[in-house]
Amino acid sequence: MPAWICVRCAVQYPDTPAPPPSCPICEDEREAVPPSGQRWTDPVELRREHRTEIRDEEPGLTGIGVTPEFGIGQRALLVRTDAGNVLWDCVPLLDEPGRRAIDDLGGLSAICLSHPHFYAAHLEFAEAFDVPVFLPRADERWIPRRSPRIELFDDEVEPVPGVTVARIGGHFDGACVLHWPGGSDGRGALLTGDTIMVVEDRGWVSFMWSYPNLIPLDAGTIAEIARRVGRFRFERVYGGWWGHVVLDDGAAAVRRSAERYIDRLRGERP
Repeated sequence: MPAWICVRCAVQYPDTPAPPPSCPICEDEREAVPPSGQRWTDPVELRREHRTEIRDEEPGLTGIGVTPEFGIGQRALLVRTDAGNVLWDCVPLLDEPGRRAIDDLGGLSAICLSHPHFYAAHLEFAEAFDVPVFLPRADERWIPRRSPRIELFDDEVEPVPGVTVARIGGHFDGACVLHWPGGSDGRGALLTGDTIMVVEDRGWVSFMWSYPNLIPLDAGTIAEIARRVGRFRFERVYGGWWGHVVLDDGAAAVRRSAERYIDRLRGERP
């Protein structure tokens, strides 16, 4: 039986004889069911039509994507440290070239995910590399496939020593970021998916309850996100897609972006 994959969001669901009647993640107002309706695929079909794409982002950081683009088009990030490698976010495809590439880079020690839109085939990766998946307890209701490999945490976890995954809330109650102190030549990097969105003007970021449906967050939540992220030192911010990177002054970019967002909610203009 196939592990069904939602064509819209690329999240993998349990092995069943027939596909699920719906994708709860897409039916939530933070995503969307396409006008053509719910569609499903499976790993075998996906491997026939797509392949893994590997790119170096910076020393110690490798991007893992799918080409041609599938689902929401996200890419995962492999953080490599002396204490072990962490896969941040996930993609729906694990083919043999991708598996070999990850093995050649030192394999995996853990998988961590920013929020349900980036869950993809995380259990397939966890089983292939025999590693745990760390998920926030606040988003437990969104877990599509149950497994003993899933370890729940409340506000913070170190998947490997020196790397911190912190719950910041906002986009989802359990929305997380990963802080990698060794990133950007030791100046630190923050990996965010789109829990903090790197926008077109790369000196800024933004925050939303729903990106497809353009539903904003409230001022109090934005201030709390900025507070929770403010304790980390980082120069770069890596979003969830190829090229979505704030290269310099990332911590200040998050701070001033939060201030700008709150100002606009209050009706203040430049």
